[in-house]
Amino acid sequence: MRDFFRRAVRFRPIFMFLLAVPLTACDTASPHFRGQAVQRITVEGSVFEVRLRGSLAEAVRVNPQYAPRLGPIRKRAQRAMEMASGCPVRDVLGDQAVLVGRLDCGSGEAA
Repeated sequence: MRDFFRRAVRFRPIFMFLLAVPLTACDTASPHFRGQAVQRITVEGSVFEVRLRGSLAEAVRVNPQYAPRLGPIRKRAQRAMEMASGCPVRDVLGDQAVLVGRLDCGSGEAA
C-alpha cells in the first residue's frame, strides 16, 4: 500500500493537469470568433454566449444540463442567434455545447 502512495505522489502534477484541462475549454470562443463581442442570452432554460462575425453566429451553451439531446438545444441556440443578430438563421451545425449558425441577413451583415 505504501508503494501505491509513493507512485501516486509522483503522478500528482499530471492528475491535476488532467483535471484542469476541461475547465479551460468552458466558455471559450472558437478561433474564428475570438475577439468578437459576446451576448449572454437565455432561451427556455438554456444559457448561451453568442458571438457574431460576418454571416455566421456561434452559440456556446454555458449552463449545465444533464444529457441534453441535440434537437431541443439546436432550436434554442437558433433562437438565441436570431435574438442576438436580428436576422433569421438558415441552418445550425454543431454539438450540444458549441453550435454555429449561418445567418440570412439579406445583403447586409448582422446588426
